[in-house]
Amino acid sequence: MTPLMTLQDIAAVYDTKEVLHDISLTIYERDFLGIIGPNGGGKTTLVKILLGLMSPVSGTVTCYRDGNPVAGVRMGYLPQYSRIDHRFPISVYDTVCSGLASQAGLAVRLSREQHERVGNVIHEVGLEGVERCAIGSLSGGQLQRALLARAVVSDPELLILDEPDTYLDRRSESQLYRLLADMNKRCAIVLVSHDIGTVLQNVRSIACVDTTIDYHPSTDSISASWIEEHLGCPIELLGHGHFPHRVLARHHDEVPLEPFPKQH
Repeated sequence: MTPLMTLQDIAAVYDTKEVLHDISLTIYERDFLGIIGPNGGGKTTLVKILLGLMSPVSGTVTCYRDGNPVAGVRMGYLPQYSRIDHRFPISVYDTVCSGLASQAGLAVRLSREQHERVGNVIHEVGLEGVERCAIGSLSGGQLQRALLARAVVSDPELLILDEPDTYLDRRSESQLYRLLADMNKRCAIVLVSHDIGTVLQNVRSIACVDTTIDYHPSTDSISASWIEEHLGCPIELLGHGHFPHRVLARHHDEVPLEPFPKQH
């Protein structure tokens, strides 16, 4: 496997508290890495370091392209749902266009090729026909797809998603992960989530972050006892409160994308 980004001996501090210690991790090309861990364990800090929004107090972050060290890689980012202002007066099309801001530079208008790219991505996520609708009129699942389109329109090498399934119903969640499976064919994905059951069904590798890191190159090696030891929660209680269940492999059925409601 070819590395895309490596973190070596990373430590991070907020105020005087060390929130990450001795973190070493490799993200590979077309990896699908799930990051789990308890609240306050350092997941958000790790994401900030991956995005370059925060510098570690020690350790090194190295990016690669075709196996050679480079200054950085193209990244797409889908933030937590709660951080999105649904009332902001912007259309689906303009939301996706904003994902090309770094490529457009000082240009007033996007090029024809860039507009074609925006249209193609909107089609890919199943939102064609509603490009001019305000994002505030979308359902939760449709809004996540619009924001996902914004994150991937720049053709990232690494896509980072922070709690993407929060507030989604099961149908919308299934649609989201089907899209991610397709996108994973062309870029690496790092997915941060508290929903351990869903993560284990979709990712290929897993990292549990709780100040330090416990990495598994395959989800097959993760047992119920490991989850209980690292997260303090029996797997039978995950996801459905007090109704016991076990995490099973996802059925690979096709779930049609949620249609946009007709306007009257």
